[in-house]
Amino acid sequence: MIDNIIRQLFELKWFKQLKTNTVPRWMILLIDMVLVACSFGIFIISSLNPQHGSTIFVLIRNLVLVVAVYGLVTYVSKSYTCIIRLSVIEDLYREFVVVLVSTLILVGINLIYSALTQKALFSYWGVIYVGVLSFAMLTIERLVIKQLYARITAGVSKRKKVLVLGTSLDSLILANALKNEIDGKYEPVGLLSTKSGKDKDWINGFKVYKYDPDTIKDIFVGGGIHALIFDSSSIKQMRNGFADVFIENNIALLAINKVEEFELEDERDGSNISTYIKEVQIEDLLGRDPIILNNTLVRSHIKDSVVLITGACGSIGSEIVRQVASYKAKQIILVDQAETPMHELSLEMKKDFPEANIVTYMGDVHNLSRMEAAFKQYQPKYVFHAAAYKHVPMMELNPTEAVLTNVEGTKNIADLALKYGVYKFVMISTDKAVNPSNIMGCTKRLAEIYCQSLFFDAQKRGLKTQFITTRFGNVLGSNGSVIPLFRKQIEHGGPVTVTHKDIIRYFMTIPEACSLVLEAGCMGHGGEIYIFDMGQPVRIYDLATRMISLAGLRPHIDIKIEEIGLRPGEKLYEELLNDKENTIKTGNDKIMIAQVRKYDYIDVCNNIDNIVELAQSGSIHDMVKSMKQFVPEYKSMHSEYENIDQELEKGDKKDNYYFNPTAPIN
Repeated sequence: MIDNIIRQLFELKWFKQLKTNTVPRWMILLIDMVLVACSFGIFIISSLNPQHGSTIFVLIRNLVLVVAVYGLVTYVSKSYTCIIRLSVIEDLYREFVVVLVSTLILVGINLIYSALTQKALFSYWGVIYVGVLSFAMLTIERLVIKQLYARITAGVSKRKKVLVLGTSLDSLILANALKNEIDGKYEPVGLLSTKSGKDKDWINGFKVYKYDPDTIKDIFVGGGIHALIFDSSSIKQMRNGFADVFIENNIALLAINKVEEFELEDERDGSNISTYIKEVQIEDLLGRDPIILNNTLVRSHIKDSVVLITGACGSIGSEIVRQVASYKAKQIILVDQAETPMHELSLEMKKDFPEANIVTYMGDVHNLSRMEAAFKQYQPKYVFHAAAYKHVPMMELNPTEAVLTNVEGTKNIADLALKYGVYKFVMISTDKAVNPSNIMGCTKRLAEIYCQSLFFDAQKRGLKTQFITTRFGNVLGSNGSVIPLFRKQIEHGGPVTVTHKDIIRYFMTIPEACSLVLEAGCMGHGGEIYIFDMGQPVRIYDLATRMISLAGLRPHIDIKIEEIGLRPGEKLYEELLNDKENTIKTGNDKIMIAQVRKYDYIDVCNNIDNIVELAQSGSIHDMVKSMKQFVPEYKSMHSEYENIDQELEKGDKKDNYYFNPTAPIN
């Protein structure tokens, strides 16, 4: 009956508004201080007698002093911010700290006052009495409120049942926070323990379930449990295969950062903890521990330097911009031909890095005069060259543009870097440059060859510009990558399309890729091609299956997976190193140097000039043929240019005027 009355009260319009906005923090602080004042009042009443001799003034003065000290300590410790969200254990700990610190401060004030006036403000027994009573009343306050809300919210909202991973204090705090929040989305019905040995059946009112991969589906399905929730401390465990058991059984996975991080955010906007819980994305499970950077080295190079970044608005380029800004570069020149993305990036940088000196410079890298104007005006010390066309099928259809941007554009920027005395030039390449099977991969290999040969030629002439290349695989979440495509297909009900069931790819995160670029640029001395330890490759078909399951759907039942055949220029397996290449270790065990063929600079220039001229004239057949003659490991796959490979295999090399097959291997 009481519960019904309370629930009807809470359905009133004014209380619904209060629930929506949550209880103001100042109100909780005020209630706490009223309880402290009541504790002081109870002490005075219980100890007052005709011989006490205390005046009203003295009592009011002491009351104000006690409340002021408790109020200050409570405000600084933020104990008034967690009355509903966190567990009783956490509340008790915080209130104990508040009472202990406040008592010690009052004792200190009393000692100082006694030394100065030869009489005490109040008895030390009184300070302890008030502290004990305040602790009791504050604890009761929190227990009552938690129980009240628990009874009110039970059965009122349609919450989804969940299990919280782990039996640690953090897991208990998370479970209690979810249980006690108003208008929450989730109802924690237990804890999932992965520890070996015997566990308690119940902890703090939550049932403990033992993890067993053979019975985990029965626990969730039989109990009507929607999902498993875990915090960031468990992400490594999830990435190491633990998540696969849940994905295969179509059990939803939800993630949240540490509860302590939520507290900081919640103090700003008063949100429920449920708003910080997100569905686990495939990127969370594919990601690995980031490489350990030599931040001191990077900072010493980038700080107070002028840095020019081409392709600044792309996935890689924009992240390089952010990281360079975080290292306090003197000036950052953003070079890109995409107007709208440039505007958006400019606004983002003004918001996130208001002190950064950002220059937005519109231009195309194969417009030599426009690029030279930028070098002449800003005199960059570092150049990160990320501008490139990267989509394999699109470049198979538009091969001349791939050459003009990826080859001629790189040559322009590299030549200008040498001409204007840039200290370091770092080019972003791709694993598709290794034994290329498509136009895009070959153009990136040509760009690598030019930059490396230019460095060695410049070194002979006593010039100091260092040319460095970095290679890596597919980047998670980049524009046009497979994961956003799959996600869109799943949202539209499928089918999810894969080119081949056995195709595999290497993946890395955008921050990882850009961290590699920065460290490589700083550690390199010139002529190196750096590669990254990409870990294990991922089968794209498995990736599609996991993404469908993560969306709470069943592969092949709710969402179909269709094979559509390899696209032009696409191969099943990407490589990071040519078979003829070896690697050298660096100070970072995740970064290696590829030992590659050295090319004669004059031969390189002649061949590249010829290829560019053919691209400018639109002679696609002769252009591709020249590319294959100069980069003989370039063999087209699933492409119309396979017929050129057949021509060359028959010995038709009459158009190869510049290729030098005897170039030395280093």
